[in-house]
Amino acid sequence: MIQRYSRAEMREIWSEQRKLEIWLQIELLASQALVQQGIVPKADFEQIKSRAAFSLERCKELERTLNHDVIAFTTNVAESINSPASRWLHFGLTSSDIVDTAFAVQMVQSADILIRDVQDLRKVIGVKAREHQLTPMIGRSHGIHAEPTTFGLKMALMYDEFGRAEERLKRARETVSVGKLSGAVGTSAHLSPEVEAFVCKSLGLRPAPIATQVIQRDLHAEFISALALVGASIERWATEFRHLQRTEVLEAEEFFAAGQKGSSAMPHKRNPITGERLTGLARVLRANAMAALENVALWHERDISHSSVERIIFPDSCTLLDYMLVTLTKLTEGLIVYPENMRRNLGLSLGMWNSQTVLLALIRKGLTREQAYELVQRNAMKTWQAKHAGAGEADFKSALLSDPEVAKHLSKQELDELCSLEFHLKEVKHRFKKLGL
Repeated sequence: MIQRYSRAEMREIWSEQRKLEIWLQIELLASQALVQQGIVPKADFEQIKSRAAFSLERCKELERTLNHDVIAFTTNVAESINSPASRWLHFGLTSSDIVDTAFAVQMVQSADILIRDVQDLRKVIGVKAREHQLTPMIGRSHGIHAEPTTFGLKMALMYDEFGRAEERLKRARETVSVGKLSGAVGTSAHLSPEVEAFVCKSLGLRPAPIATQVIQRDLHAEFISALALVGASIERWATEFRHLQRTEVLEAEEFFAAGQKGSSAMPHKRNPITGERLTGLARVLRANAMAALENVALWHERDISHSSVERIIFPDSCTLLDYMLVTLTKLTEGLIVYPENMRRNLGLSLGMWNSQTVLLALIRKGLTREQAYELVQRNAMKTWQAKHAGAGEADFKSALLSDPEVAKHLSKQELDELCSLEFHLKEVKHRFKKLGL
């Protein structure tokens, strides 16, 4: 069983303490680069490096007066250095150089956790898929019985979808792995691009090829949109499992623990509450993606209309998706599958899921598609009517065998071969092979 307690790790990334730690790391790297350029004396840098520190509480205290978080931070760090060397702190930088570059680091670290979450989820899905590779069940279109499939194929589809989710998160990580230390309007007037390049490389980022005072927010919107899309995939499968748990279907069910209760009024209830929760939370991710899109349009070289929004939607979306992926992993791992109910439900449509198979066989015999369709539909409708009229044992294959026009083209042996599960499932193993399962 995979157990991942990543939410605390994700919350730590977006904590105020971690943010200021990254800010300090960027400030020190920038000073180090300036030493290499002969601007900051090495002795001064050694003082800065050995003494630079901050107190979250002191920063908050200063911010109450200064009403500026970065100035509060640099003031506090200068206090800790407590020497003339502090004049080199934040030299040539603007606030967004620190904030946006640190923000990129936080997004990259968050993406690493989310990618790991998806990889864990796919391992669990893969186990379920292989276990039920040939467990037959009815496939449904429009919610109505269509043709047979297997529960393993359904899970293999989920495995494939979250493979795309993993790739999306990797692309999103690459998209936002961008820092900038190019100054108040992005012209690098006060710090050379070499400083920016050194700091970004040290942080595992690449320098933005061009920026204003901020990194452009289409990048951030792409990141959040990728998270929302992964959330949509979670919702898609949570909804699937919820449908499979309906009393009339009951082909799969969320694990129901000893001592768990489903309803305050009805003691018999076993509700798909986890799937419902995931379905609802996906809406929050989509709403946050809309807010990120609204952040793209800023005034000229910047305004701060995006900043207040990002302080909410990025920690929330990253933490939320982390929770959702871990929760879906647990749901999938503990999912109770009922193969006997799947076989029972297969029988509800009286073998009419063979209709296309017979249709195509009749076309091969020389009938036009319209002629073949009419023959097959006629017998399907006769089967339905017999079932609902209670006129004995209704069965699609029996109806076909009793139709003289069908008998002209297809023998009983041919119909027996056509109307079988084996016919429908003969390519299942090939699909698994293509997926590497």
